[in-house]
Amino acid sequence: MTRAVVPAVFAIPYERMFEPLLVADPSFQPAWDRFLDEWCDKKGDLPLYLALSSLARHLIGRLAAGDTQAFPAVFDVVERWHLEGDPYVREAATIGLIEDLQNDGLHHTTQPADFERWLRPVSRNFWEQVEKYWSDGTPILLD
Repeated sequence: MTRAVVPAVFAIPYERMFEPLLVADPSFQPAWDRFLDEWCDKKGDLPLYLALSSLARHLIGRLAAGDTQAFPAVFDVVERWHLEGDPYVREAATIGLIEDLQNDGLHHTTQPADFERWLRPVSRNFWEQVEKYWSDGTPILLD
């Protein structure tokens, strides 16, 4: 199993999690803006898991449309979330995004395995852990 090296200072904190993603895939910006508009008046931290669910649906839609040119850069960001993110970001990358990408109910003309070719090594490890969790209940080891 590949273990992520956790940096002493996190390069990607919770508050800035989506910044590199929006650079990698500017087509997600309208969905991100709608998310921010919806939650701007709410107290407390933004529920980024909801934004990650929206991102998963966005990526599945792009895959279904055959529009995958941004996927290498997107999955580079997902790998960075796993390697450079604060604890929230690292967990959210797996439980928020990867788990949703594997949700068969979100796929109509695609399948979760279609994303595997873009996974980087650490993200692939977490992808496999999520698969094992759903198949036999093996706990996901995030640290």
